Amino acid sequence: MPTVPDDSLLDDPARLAEADTAGLLRAAAMAGAQVRATVEAAAELELSDRLDVGRPRSLVLIDRPGVSRTLTRLVAALLTPSCPVPVVVAEVVPSWIGALDVVFAHTDDAGDRELAASLERAARFGATVVLSAPAEGPVAASVAGKGLLLAPRLPVPPEMAFPRGLAAALLTANALGLLVADLEQLADQLDAEAEKDYLARDSFANPAKAMALKLADRQPLLWGLDPVAVAVGEHAAHAFAAHAAVVCDVEDYRQALARPALRRAALSGGVERDIFADPEEGVGSTPRVLLLSVRTGPATEAARYQAEDLLPGADVIAPAEEIETDEIVRAAVLALRFELAAVYLGLAVGSIGGAGRYTPATA
Repeated sequence: MPTVPDDSLLDDPARLAEADTAGLLRAAAMAGAQVRATVEAAAELELSDRLDVGRPRSLVLIDRPGVSRTLTRLVAALLTPSCPVPVVVAEVVPSWIGALDVVFAHTDDAGDRELAASLERAARFGATVVLSAPAEGPVAASVAGKGLLLAPRLPVPPEMAFPRGLAAALLTANALGLLVADLEQLADQLDAEAEKDYLARDSFANPAKAMALKLADRQPLLWGLDPVAVAVGEHAAHAFAAHAAVVCDVEDYRQALARPALRRAALSGGVERDIFADPEEGVGSTPRVLLLSVRTGPATEAARYQAEDLLPGADVIAPAEEIETDEIVRAAVLALRFELAAVYLGLAVGSIGGAGRYTPATA
């Protein structure tokens, strides 16, 4: 029997707080604090000075299960257009690793022995290793005395550690001169987004709650208009699966439109639901397209014009229309909004938390 979202829960702060038994809303709202804590840890470690080794031969981003996978792909997308060195995303350290390479990895699994062995080999062959991970366990031990360890300072569930891992990766890229990321501004904007999405704000004034309601009983199609937006969509899909048990389709919009059957379903999905329809019929099967746009410029504007023309019922999510900042901050803010929307939706359908679930009455 399908579960119907309890929409009324989202505008009842007391019930929301009661339902959120794991404190996920509070953990998500600590995104800015996670960034600041990581900056402090990097400063104490003298990360910038210790990474002042000249231009590396390559930057290797290790892609492990959890938010590591989505944050490394986002960082790769942010770097790729103008990065002066190759950026490699891999599950383990490549066999060709050497003293001229820099390896970055994030994990909350302190006992990931495959990662530990991989990082130990990288350090043994002279590569510079930056690790965002717990201070205890085989992973941290693998780089002890040989790598730079940024341990978490704020306790949050692993699925909420995206801002910490992202900040560590951005600090690494900053120190290597591969990009310029303003981490203070990033933290401030994440705080501002968390305030907008606070549980006491009504859904009409709360972007994350509004997004959760928009996607309730729908199949989200998160189609990016640029590579950074696609990477943010991948993190959103991870969050919706983790918190609301919702499966999303994530794709570059041009590739998405190359699939005729799903394209036809997307076009029909823009029609509003019939309020008299049987609530048990087709729950979660009607698609809803969200066109995600993070970058600005002529190419992105042309893509948006074409996509809106081909998908007139789609919603466009473009952070640049709300905040004046760079694409790094826009991407992180949008990722946080999706994360909070996924938690709100999970609470409303009862896939997480201790309340918020109800099922349709049957005869």
